[in-house]
Amino acid sequence: MKPEQGSQEETGAFIRVQAGVRAMLRKLRGSSMGNQIKDLWMLALPYQVAAVATALLAVGFTKLFVWLEHRNLALVTAHPDLIFLTAPAGFLASWWLVTRFAPMAGGSGVPQLIAAADVANDEEKHDGSWRFLNVRIILVRIGATLSLAFGGASIGREGPILQMAGSVYRVVHKLLPPFWPKVSRRVMMVTGGAAGLSAAFNTPLGGIVFAMEELSRTHIGKFRTAVLSSVIISGMTAQWLLGPYLLLGYPKLERVGPSFMYTLLVISAVSGAMGVLSGKAMLLLDKVRRALRKPVVQALFVLACAFGFAWAVHGLGPMAIGSGEALMEHYLFGTDPVPSLRDAAGRLIGSILSSGSGAGGMLFGPALSSGAAIGGLFGHWFGVDRGQLNILVLGGMCAFLTGITRSPFTSAIIILEMTDRHSAILQLMYAAMIASMIANGIDRKPYYERMKDALVSSLNGRRRKADTGTGAPPEPGR
Repeated sequence: MKPEQGSQEETGAFIRVQAGVRAMLRKLRGSSMGNQIKDLWMLALPYQVAAVATALLAVGFTKLFVWLEHRNLALVTAHPDLIFLTAPAGFLASWWLVTRFAPMAGGSGVPQLIAAADVANDEEKHDGSWRFLNVRIILVRIGATLSLAFGGASIGREGPILQMAGSVYRVVHKLLPPFWPKVSRRVMMVTGGAAGLSAAFNTPLGGIVFAMEELSRTHIGKFRTAVLSSVIISGMTAQWLLGPYLLLGYPKLERVGPSFMYTLLVISAVSGAMGVLSGKAMLLLDKVRRALRKPVVQALFVLACAFGFAWAVHGLGPMAIGSGEALMEHYLFGTDPVPSLRDAAGRLIGSILSSGSGAGGMLFGPALSSGAAIGGLFGHWFGVDRGQLNILVLGGMCAFLTGITRSPFTSAIIILEMTDRHSAILQLMYAAMIASMIANGIDRKPYYERMKDALVSSLNGRRRKADTGTGAPPEPGR
């Protein structure tokens, strides 16, 4: 079934669900309650329902993703040649799902969320956000990302969770009846991104800062309550299901002197530069793949990326597999870690080639693990102590993520919350600042922005073609 096919059945089913939900909400509105309290409660209810649904979705998806990632890593470690079977199968299955059912479910997911917020309009006929965030996107996202996880691809789960979270909030908004107090579509989607990041990383502050720094052009006063309540509810729901946890525990850090900052400067500059250059490489692969109009040729391109990835894993080691959490944990908590050039090269090459499938991208986990590999490698070369090595690993993570996203505050806050190492906050902010300056010197426009522009341009092109009756150009898979 092509993306255009089955839309009538899908729309009919949604309309029936919408009618049932609206009937229930009409009864709730008619309940005896003070008008002002009732309006406030009704305004908050959509955010609360969506936050709980987002957390449940994020937790279930995370468990499946991690299980597949660990299974693949164990299999490839025991039988290295298996990667030449699992990678092509996973890449091809993921590409087929995205291409056939939901082209906007490709890529990292964050550019789609930003694009949806950009084109959102509270008038239904002028709103284009439904193309980027909907029920089909959620289903295809799950299938495509898990297929790549089965194949061992160097991808993260956080970007897909953000797009799925935005889709949940967009669906909840679409279910609201006309008599409901006005709720902004754009605010709902921005809030969904914040709630998704909070649930994915267990980083509520990171979710709030990400919404302000990356997703919204609206003054914070217009959506602060919605974001705060959604982040709290989604984060608490995830913690109730998984228990209180830190993604990267409590790495040991040592006190550093002024001279150490020169070492951190070098690592931040290199890691930030590699972040922006990796983003440009992924953009190039995406452009090449979309230029191949015939599906058979695209499939061959995806297979070429898959076999290239398999060779990278086979030659550089299994650390190239998955989101890279195993590498970060090894560098931060290993008894005697020996960072190597093979690890850094494997993470970089693996992440870039994984994006060639059109359904994965170097955000967020792969970016953090690539930065950790660079920070650990340079720390090993400089011969620093164990506790200082951990600071360089965290600094490399922060710098690489800043280089590819150009969101320095978000990067520093996420790593701070992932590790609970408040003593390193100044070093993290320093690394983010250096990386941001280096990245802006290489390319003023970040990866997110370029992908978002391509998505919005594609949407506008389809609208113009539809208006003139000449057909629509193919949507970019990312």
